[in-house]
Amino acid sequence: MDSKQLLITRITVIVALGGFLMGFDASVISGVVRFIEPQFGLSKLELGWAVGSLTLTATLGMLFAGPLSDRFGRRAILKTAAVLFGVSAIASALAPTFFILVLARMIGGLGVGASLIVAPMFIAEISPPKMRGKMVSVNQLNIVIGISTAFFTNYLILRWGQSDAAWAQALMFNEYNWRWMLGLETLPAIIYFIGLMFVPQSPRWQIMTGRVDEARVTMNQLYGEHEADKQIQEVVTSLEKDIDKDKTSVRELFQPALRLVLTIGVALAILQQITGINAVFFYAPMIFEQSGIGTDASFMQAILVGLTNLVFTILAIMFIDRLGRKPLLIFGMTGIALMMFLLAYGFHSASYQLTPESIHSLDETIDRVALAENMGGVTYANDLLFKQALAETIGYEAAIEHESAIITAAIDMNPTLILLGILGFVASFAISIGPVMWVMFSELFPLRVRGIAISFTGFINSGVSFLVQLVFPWELATIGNSMTFLIYGLFAVAGLIFVWRIVPETKNKSLEELEELLVRKRPDNFP
Repeated sequence: MDSKQLLITRITVIVALGGFLMGFDASVISGVVRFIEPQFGLSKLELGWAVGSLTLTATLGMLFAGPLSDRFGRRAILKTAAVLFGVSAIASALAPTFFILVLARMIGGLGVGASLIVAPMFIAEISPPKMRGKMVSVNQLNIVIGISTAFFTNYLILRWGQSDAAWAQALMFNEYNWRWMLGLETLPAIIYFIGLMFVPQSPRWQIMTGRVDEARVTMNQLYGEHEADKQIQEVVTSLEKDIDKDKTSVRELFQPALRLVLTIGVALAILQQITGINAVFFYAPMIFEQSGIGTDASFMQAILVGLTNLVFTILAIMFIDRLGRKPLLIFGMTGIALMMFLLAYGFHSASYQLTPESIHSLDETIDRVALAENMGGVTYANDLLFKQALAETIGYEAAIEHESAIITAAIDMNPTLILLGILGFVASFAISIGPVMWVMFSELFPLRVRGIAISFTGFINSGVSFLVQLVFPWELATIGNSMTFLIYGLFAVAGLIFVWRIVPETKNKSLEELEELLVRKRPDNFP
């Protein structure tokens, strides 16, 4: 790797720290929900709101981040995102009420939306075609590192809360466990803000705003003089073809010339979320608790989810420019469908029965007499019937507080099947539509509309993610574990058909070449 490639890599790593913060901020809530639900007395939809509120404002952040980055520059918007992450972390950790917690999470959501849109766009604009897939995927890699870090720190804090060590007692990890989980994000937010001071402006943005001489200096550093001249000419030519057009607006995305790329972008945006990835990431311990392994083990298995995500994202980065975008999507969507069907089967095969021995093993704070009288010896065919009987027997609040322990005592199923299904699903997602969607977002749209187009498709992606997060606890409580995962699997099958028939291959083509193929020529000339 020569000095110029090292420079591009260094800039990419710094910019992609926004992905780390996004991943950490989004998934740290997975460990928090276990504690805030009984503390604040939340309903299932309120619990979903606590998780999804960040994504709701991330949706708004995505909508405006692109146009704002076109006006003020990519780097300025990322610095603002770093500040929002830090403010959110501090406010979340100190939140005295559920309302304040949600408000603090929503502030962080604005940072998430901005970094999700601007970071991959920035990286794509500084990367040469042969490096672009790998470099843009670094942002997705940092997202999964952030997710893994959140799972790991959540588990550590849970363990420290159970420790008798003087330092752990002094820091009150047990009393303030979920507050520590949320507050740790302050440190990487500060590091990100400082790191961005050493990053140049996007040269393509400089050209778009008429600062060609400044862009030439930046491109000379990144590519060398000969390649810089070539890239500048391509960008200028692309912009000149659009010079007589009005100022870019969302309306322009619906012009016939952009119909193909917009359809692909919107479909990928929906598909990435509708298969349930953020339900798994944001509720991983809750899902594992449903298999009866207990709270501590569920947090430990969540770490395996993060590690699996990390390993297969690295594999995606290794193969995305070698095999191409479409083969990875086909492979991944097939795996997602199969794993969701496996999860649906695993939970469908479960049964629940409280025996005298299992009731006696429960904590004394649980009304064991009521359980023995009303549920002892009764076999329940699914989780819905069991949870309904449990709430009727000991009350809704007590059922929520002790659900994990009681399910562990009553369930008869193979929890390894659930673990394999979840890990297989995450692996399939991480090697395919997780990183590939963002790479293709940065490739599909022409420069003139790239900012607003990525914001628009990101808006849809985040909106679907919010709905999935909001309703997931309600789905588990209303239609059950098995049916919830079956629905996700059917969505994956529909997505696989779309990818196979419609999505084009974009590897090894410059952004300007892709514009010529997908936009300026007839869409039916491109497979």
